[in-house]
Amino acid sequence: TAFLHGDLEEEILMKQPEGFEHYACRLLKSLYGLKQSPRQWYKRFDSFMVSQGFDRNSYDCCVYHSKLDNGSMIYLLLYVDDML
Repeated sequence: TAFLHGDLEEEILMKQPEGFEHYACRLLKSLYGLKQSPRQWYKRFDSFMVSQGFDRNSYDCCVYHSKLDNGSMIYLLLYVDDML
């Protein structure tokens, strides 16, 4: 379900199923299977992490880190749509 919440930046029209041939469906959200889905999901995830005070690693864009007030570090590793 992670890919279902990505906002699309371009207009994508979808062919309707049998019985609805005279209508076009304009997608507003990403669907699983679209080429744009992983990228849109990552952009949304990245903007959320940055808004929460995490910094993106300059060597690997899938590693985020944040330093707490007590000096402890938090590292978040992102792989496809799983986090560690």
